[in-house]
Amino acid sequence: MTERPRQFLTRVWASMRQSPRAEHGKGANHLLRLCASLLSQRGEISSARIAAEAIAAYDQLNDHSRSAFFDAMVTDYSTDAVDLRRAIDAYQMDPSSAHVLALHTAAEPRRQELFRRLNTAPGGTQLLVTMRSDLLRTLSEHPERTGIDADLVHLFRSWFNRGFLVLQRIDWKTSALVLERLIQYEAVHQVQGWHDLRRRLEDDRRCYAFFHPALPDEPLIFIEVALTDRLSANVQVLLEPRSPVIDPARARCAVFYSITNCQTGLRGVSFGNFLIKQVVGELTREFPRIRKFATLSPVPGFRAWLASASQVVPPELAPLRIETADQLERIPEAIGDEYRRLCAYYLVHEKRGRQPLDSVARFHLANGAQLARINWRGDCSAAGIASSLGMTANYVYRLAEVEANHEAYATNFDVVTSPGVERLAREVRETKVPRLARFA
Repeated sequence: MTERPRQFLTRVWASMRQSPRAEHGKGANHLLRLCASLLSQRGEISSARIAAEAIAAYDQLNDHSRSAFFDAMVTDYSTDAVDLRRAIDAYQMDPSSAHVLALHTAAEPRRQELFRRLNTAPGGTQLLVTMRSDLLRTLSEHPERTGIDADLVHLFRSWFNRGFLVLQRIDWKTSALVLERLIQYEAVHQVQGWHDLRRRLEDDRRCYAFFHPALPDEPLIFIEVALTDRLSANVQVLLEPRSPVIDPARARCAVFYSITNCQTGLRGVSFGNFLIKQVVGELTREFPRIRKFATLSPVPGFRAWLASASQVVPPELAPLRIETADQLERIPEAIGDEYRRLCAYYLVHEKRGRQPLDSVARFHLANGAQLARINWRGDCSAAGIASSLGMTANYVYRLAEVEANHEAYATNFDVVTSPGVERLAREVRETKVPRLARFA
């Protein structure tokens, strides 16, 4: 045996014998050496091997070492200012296609090529999604790292575009691993164990998720649908595990009652608009008698807005002591009507820039839905009371109107509403103070 193969086998054996504690101790410096080596490689086999080592090294980092790694991504793997200036000067002297390409290459941070090479190894995509999740937790204290975030989002929007996503229906026969993921990730209405999950997957319910080939057992986003005979106003009715299962062929309405983005590291990469539209298509083919597609959505910023909008909300309506379903039930219907008016005003007129202040409203209106109805006591769970004061909203997707509604929002940020919601919001806007004197 020649010296070179012997040295290689010795190194492999040493790496196999190395304890996790010793590997952990190498920290950021070891990972950064692997990154430098990875960028210097030209052969695919050696690059994939080093990328795999780098992935394993990242998994061993503690918080301190991970922070040092992110700092190096800022200082040593950003755009080279000298090369960029040289490329700009060359382009200004001769704006040819070759100089445009050279300028594009010079403007790209080195870390983007590093991320692409890390992605060549098994588990590379999951590593980068995890890396961004780790990164996001540090941005408030380290705003200089926003460039790393932008580079990862740029790559993810290409790697996770609609052409690579696979829609799958999830039912009780789906693998236990994926079902466990649903219980773990559900962010809107927490799953209360396997009995609850099974009811959500019965014949009159549907659950669909987008998957990516690089993450076969990890749903990226999933949506839960109830097939009903009418538009639902109360989510507890839909979530009741003991509720009778109806014949889905009798359904006239599909109610989207929960949509959950599963991967924190993919925040800002849009899946929901594609998911809803494709699910509508699937349900239309399976149940041609369904004519109404609507959501039963939370209003997550409403309670916080009530506490802050003193110019519109009088002190009598500040929901400081409403914490439980019993307390919510004791509120007179007349006061509930005032909350409905205020909720309509909040969704239609309160803005973040030119867009609605409410995040759920922004999502559905941008997809072409109409804000159709406001429901008092629509979600009496502790979470629903804490965020929405028990309010829910129905956003209706009318297939003939979706495109026009989307264009109206995209062009002017128009909030398309039903006449009933428009009336409720107008009553608050015209009076500025709800009519409470007779209820005091």
